[in-house]
Amino acid sequence: MPAFNILRPELPAARHTVQWQPLPDSQLSLALVHAARQAPGPVLVITNSSEEAEQLRRELQFFSVGGEQSLPVYTFPDWETLPYDIFSPHQDIVSERLNALYHLPDMRRGILIVPVNSAMHRLPPPVYVQGNSLQLSTGETLNTDTLRQRLINAGYQYVDSVYEHGEFTVRGAIMDIFPMGSKLPYRIDLFDDEIESLRIFDPETQL
Repeated sequence: MPAFNILRPELPAARHTVQWQPLPDSQLSLALVHAARQAPGPVLVITNSSEEAEQLRRELQFFSVGGEQSLPVYTFPDWETLPYDIFSPHQDIVSERLNALYHLPDMRRGILIVPVNSAMHRLPPPVYVQGNSLQLSTGETLNTDTLRQRLINAGYQYVDSVYEHGEFTVRGAIMDIFPMGSKLPYRIDLFDDEIESLRIFDPETQL
């Protein structure tokens, strides 16, 4: 991996740049976690490729748990599509990007890993992401027809059984949905039009 420059944002960057020479094995990840714990805000790490970003993510998540303070680690993966491709990016990529964008405004400390290709793309403003997020809680009223139409307008697919991000289904008083940005799908149990329970489930076993 190349050398990394760590800029201290509270000081003039030109005078306070710390340069790290290439570190062997996982020492770079350990050093990044230590620097992120000392930083006044989130740390952005830009990698040369998506492969480097994925390897770094695994190492950082290992070192960031426990110790002085557990740190959130997010990745902002590349679309892995070309401008002239006729197919959309994989749902998991869209989900991971939305997950990072949703949590960034409230992240006081942590690490965001971005391949250099992703860093060159324009992004929606935070208010757009927050305004298009779905938040539900038990006890509140839910109109399934309205939510169904909202999900379809957002690009979700109505299926028989939910297995992947961006899918949902309705079976009587039960609604399953796999939201973008979530690691697992949710099962919404309704009593009439009131949310009685919200539970995650395994998409493989549907339990």
